[in-house]
Amino acid sequence: MSKVKWLSNVKLETGERLLGNGTVETETALFHLKVEEGKIVDQLAANEAIPDGIEVIDMHGKLALPTFKEMHNHLDKTYMTLDWKACTPVANLKERLDLEAKELSILASSAQLRATKMIETLLQFGSTHIRTHVNIDPYIGLKNLEGVIAALDSFKGKVTADIIAFPQHGLLRESVPQLMREAMRNGATMVGGLDPAGIDNAIEKSLYEVMDIATEFDADVDIHLHDGGFVGYYTADKWIDIVEQANYQGRTALSHSFCLGDIPVPQQIVVANRLAKSDVAIMSTIPININRVIPPIDLLDAQGVKVHFGCDGFYDSWSPYGTGDVLEKATRFCELTRKIDEKSLRNALKWVTGGVVALNEDGKKVWPEVQDDASFVFFDAVSSAEVVARKPTNRLVMVKGELV
Repeated sequence: MSKVKWLSNVKLETGERLLGNGTVETETALFHLKVEEGKIVDQLAANEAIPDGIEVIDMHGKLALPTFKEMHNHLDKTYMTLDWKACTPVANLKERLDLEAKELSILASSAQLRATKMIETLLQFGSTHIRTHVNIDPYIGLKNLEGVIAALDSFKGKVTADIIAFPQHGLLRESVPQLMREAMRNGATMVGGLDPAGIDNAIEKSLYEVMDIATEFDADVDIHLHDGGFVGYYTADKWIDIVEQANYQGRTALSHSFCLGDIPVPQQIVVANRLAKSDVAIMSTIPININRVIPPIDLLDAQGVKVHFGCDGFYDSWSPYGTGDVLEKATRFCELTRKIDEKSLRNALKWVTGGVVALNEDGKKVWPEVQDDASFVFFDAVSSAEVVARKPTNRLVMVKGELV
């Protein structure tokens, strides 16, 4: 843990002001932050003197923002550290899964090395928490899980993680339910699922099996839901029923959930209210796909549904693209939905920080406070709105008072 130190000349967002033309401008000021045992223990205005005899790190007016949370990832899938390899085109999901199955045993031995590089990349961009899905399947058993856990262990104190046992090739087949339970006994912390209709061909049976494993191990859940239209909507609605039956409110998430964008707006509002009531979160990767509609994120947010963004897998058998910068997802969403004003851009940061923002909806300062972790991403920027719009690449990342 870090010793006592001061971070001097840290730029923080302090409020907003309304300009004569009706637009909003973010206000900032410089502060000195005292850090002890990884926590902020004091804040001074920059015109106040720092006591002598304590280490001082001058941040030179850099803007401090909360560290990021990468909430949908696949650390075990990346080709990073391997030779360049483009993707093989396929006609459908089944063909993609068949191709992945053929290379799983080949890649398994390098899982730790590849995951380590991916974690390094995510951390460099500012993500200090990673939610990763890890293949659990009959082809390689727990080998990818072992590699990912080993990789994450080398980042203890810098990166926290949710490790999801993910039945990528189907839950209701062969020995997978038993393998999922073995994964939960051997380091996985959450239970995953995948397309109860499109992959498992048994919506209720698949969903109940996920919940059975989750309750057996008292673990949270995050289910991949690519199934679109009414089938996907029915799956989401049925999952909420199961959550209510199991009293599992606040412990589950549905990833992707394109189906929520396929249904009429009145139906979106109904399911959004149900999601909010059962505190079922939505994880989105804001994909660029002219053939798919993303979930109605603004509507979900307005109805009180927790929404988080993630990079998904990048540079793997599924896609050669992606950088590991989850901030890009906030930027892309703002571009897609034409958020161009200061306040809208600023508020979008919450989807990549786990909801932590410097200013609340009313423009009042709510972060950082004394006793908050001294964890920041520092930018050469005027405001978080500029950060979301421009994605500055020159960043410093601090975790509990230590630069990484």
